[in-house]
Parts: sequence; C-alpha cells; structure tokens
Amino acid sequence: MFNILAFLFGLISLVIVIPSQIPLLGWGNWLALPLIMIGIIFGALSSSDGGRNFCLIVLLIAAVRLTLGGGIF
Repeated sequence: MFNILAFLFGLISLVIVIPSQIPLLGWGNWLALPLIMIGIIFGALSSSDGGRNFCLIVLLIAAVRLTLGGGIF
C-alpha cells in the first residue's frame, strides 16, 4: 500500500517537475520537493523499493535543474 502511495506522489511530482524544466518555471521544482520527500518516506516504509526509487529519480531531476538554475548551492 505504501509503495502505491509512493508511486502516486512520484507521478504527481513528475507532472510538476517536467514543465519546470522550462526557463523561468524553475519555481515549480520547489513546489514538487515536499511531495517528492513524502513519496520517499512512503517508499521507505514499504516492503518494496520501486516507489522509493522512482521518487529518488524524480528528486534527482529536480535537484539537477535547481542546481543548474542557481536554486541550490
């Protein structure tokens, strides 16, 4: 059950992160970060690792974009 919740939070975050790759829309990554973290927590509580790993990939995409845009040092 937690794995499904992790996937859902990951999908919602991915829908926010993909358009945030466009210049001047990077603020969307900041909105997605709390959702990604909730998904990682649910994935960690699950017996399966799929949802957690998916959220970690979405986190990596958002973090790289924020680093390139100067949002994270």
